[in-house]
Amino acid sequence: MFYTDLSKEELETLKSELTLKYNDCKEKKLNLNMSRGKPAPDQVAVSFPVLNEIGMDSDLHAEDGTDCTNYGGLEGLSEARKMFADILSTTSDNVLVMGNSSLNIMFDQVSRGFTHGYNGNKPWYTYNKIKFLCPVPGYDRHFKVTEHFGIEMVNIPMNEDGPDMDMVEELVSSDDTVKGMWCVPKFSNPTGITYSEKVIDRLASLKPAAPDFRVFYDNAYCVHDLYEKTIELPDIIKKCKDAGNPDLVFEFSSTSKITFPGAGIACIASSESNLKEIKDHLKVQTIGHDKLNQLRHVRYFKNADGVRDHMKKHALFIRPKFEVVLEGLEKELAGTGAGKWTTPAGGYFISFDTLPGCASRVYELCKDAGVVLTGAGATFPYGKDPENSNLRIAPTYPTVDELKEATYVFALAVKIACIEKLLG
Repeated sequence: MFYTDLSKEELETLKSELTLKYNDCKEKKLNLNMSRGKPAPDQVAVSFPVLNEIGMDSDLHAEDGTDCTNYGGLEGLSEARKMFADILSTTSDNVLVMGNSSLNIMFDQVSRGFTHGYNGNKPWYTYNKIKFLCPVPGYDRHFKVTEHFGIEMVNIPMNEDGPDMDMVEELVSSDDTVKGMWCVPKFSNPTGITYSEKVIDRLASLKPAAPDFRVFYDNAYCVHDLYEKTIELPDIIKKCKDAGNPDLVFEFSSTSKITFPGAGIACIASSESNLKEIKDHLKVQTIGHDKLNQLRHVRYFKNADGVRDHMKKHALFIRPKFEVVLEGLEKELAGTGAGKWTTPAGGYFISFDTLPGCASRVYELCKDAGVVLTGAGATFPYGKDPENSNLRIAPTYPTVDELKEATYVFALAVKIACIEKLLG
């Protein structure tokens, strides 16, 4: 029954029934958390063998003879570059392997644009105002980076095949203060949407008014499929080059949700010109990254196929968690009109839209019942969702039983908030 079809009296009766069930949940004093996309401990444990790949008696030299116990190697080990290149469907000449965090590399790239500019263009700090395009709902940490630098963020709606490219093309081509765009091309955070090849082609073929405009292409979930059938993205770097935009894109990835969050390896992929400029900065910034960590990763995985096989083990943990949440939402909310949600084939999140104006109320109701969500508005720049409707569900960390209970509480909160909205 669609709640919008009910009379006021019917809504009030239903609210009373739902409130009794909600109060029963509150009395359980739950402590459940669906707020962050963290791997669960048993999922992380799948990667423990990586730690045994090197030891005191190991040969700690890379394939090309590099001594991984000493300084040097700004580009990263050649075998690590090859592994990432294969994962990203590009070539190792386009890849630099660095430290433990792709977010850190993204932050550095924004910072370099600000302090030095790209490829001979003016540093961004010399402008009164610059802008970044932000597909929404999107990744809160991306938005925090640009907010940190005082960059104006412009919301770009997400369609089923990626960002609204008509809007992107218009803004990028007409405004030279638009200097960048955030993208999560596969299993986007939080919607789970994967960009179509048509959208990727249009990104690669952009005609920016600003010669230093860059697409920050965060390919965080490139191997994070939940099912046997995988989605392969084309090589964005080659597409940019073929379109006459060789320097347009910075592509990022890491093993944070492949091996150890905060203790994996990360990379940036881009054009020869962009990578040369990055290495010039790195020569001042560091004498080299953690080559021992790179070495243990490539010795364990050996190649991209090893990574993909490893991710099938992860899917065995994650897939049932997504399915139990989606089944719970379908059971409790289908046919009510109280909300809609995505059904991702991979990644780490489910995106949920309440009726306009209800997201913050759902968040509060869940919190009071012991279920923690990412804050309402977090998936938009400045934490301001203009519709106050989007919520991000992160199913990976809790157990399946915990998710069943948390999803039930969440659905109750959605229904109650919806009815309050309709009665109000």
